[in-house]
Amino acid sequence: MQRILRRLACFTLAVSYVAAGFGLSRKPPSAGQGDQVAPSGPNPSLSPFVDVHAHLDPADPARSVRSALEALAAENAAKIVFMPPPFTADDPARYDAELILPAAKDHRDRLAVLGGGGSLNAMIHQSVQSGEAGPRIQWRFQQRAEELLRAGAVGFGELAAEHFPGATPYQSAPPDHPLFLLLADIAAEHGVPIDLHMEAIPQTMAPPAGVTVPGRPQLEANLAGFERLLAHNPRARIIWAHAGWDNTGYRTPELCRRLLGAHPNLYMDVKVDPVRPGRNSPLSGGGSGTLKAEWLRVFQDFPDRFVIGTDQHYPLPPAGPQRWQAAVLLLNQLPAELRQKIGMDNAAKLYFSGSPPRSPR
Repeated sequence: MQRILRRLACFTLAVSYVAAGFGLSRKPPSAGQGDQVAPSGPNPSLSPFVDVHAHLDPADPARSVRSALEALAAENAAKIVFMPPPFTADDPARYDAELILPAAKDHRDRLAVLGGGGSLNAMIHQSVQSGEAGPRIQWRFQQRAEELLRAGAVGFGELAAEHFPGATPYQSAPPDHPLFLLLADIAAEHGVPIDLHMEAIPQTMAPPAGVTVPGRPQLEANLAGFERLLAHNPRARIIWAHAGWDNTGYRTPELCRRLLGAHPNLYMDVKVDPVRPGRNSPLSGGGSGTLKAEWLRVFQDFPDRFVIGTDQHYPLPPAGPQRWQAAVLLLNQLPAELRQKIGMDNAAKLYFSGSPPRSPR
């Protein structure tokens, strides 16, 4: 009889998960249970979290900020960190933190800004193309980096060592380029993080299926250079953006584990794209589903080294599932203590050690 009752209980629980998955039940699971929450509706995070990687519409920063502030309660987000994308020098759409800061300045308890995507990143890639990285260029680079911090940026980002074509053109720079190494020193001196976008390429390879890189039949290996960057200044806190959104197939949980174990100054922000999940998603269905055991083990073994970076754009796109929903789906499947660390505590230490973010009103 007890065996029958246990089976009945398991069947009832399974039915409740299926119902949630098709939007038949909107009741959230109890906190701390790590239950599956479907992205069928705007289910908020079970506990407050900080989104450390978001973008806005440069044509209307004020509207973007209003949209983000309105979304905080629906997401149960405590704070959002905006940053410019990694631009090239010749991109006519290029902008930097100065465009975002005025719109965010009256909401410092809810919003923060990284800088350098529209200037430092362009300077790095110009240096790669010209082959010049001498004292004059390094002086200009350092002046610009410190100018961004004086203006109110809480760190540097989004920078690109390997960025496939999309919203911005293809970009590739050795992660141990002299200007990346210099930025690590500047970041360490000022106690601020670096947000780095880099597709994982362990050896020279052709562009992966579905990726077209004009004029580049081969992509250069970058993991060894990335490790040299991490080792260059162990006090520099480097956030490798978009764990869980892999476009080469090589950013596996095993690779993340190896690098985190070798480099105590490496952190990763977690992204799940519900529309374009890429490879090695932490969720069983790519952009949805249950949390994979191998990713959960990495999160549990390195609980202080992950943050949530949804890559959400504001204003929110009018149709389709939002990226923040997919990230929250993952977050809500974590045990309560681990969810608190990855959702709030780690971001507070990395970005806001002087003034930790408050819970949403």
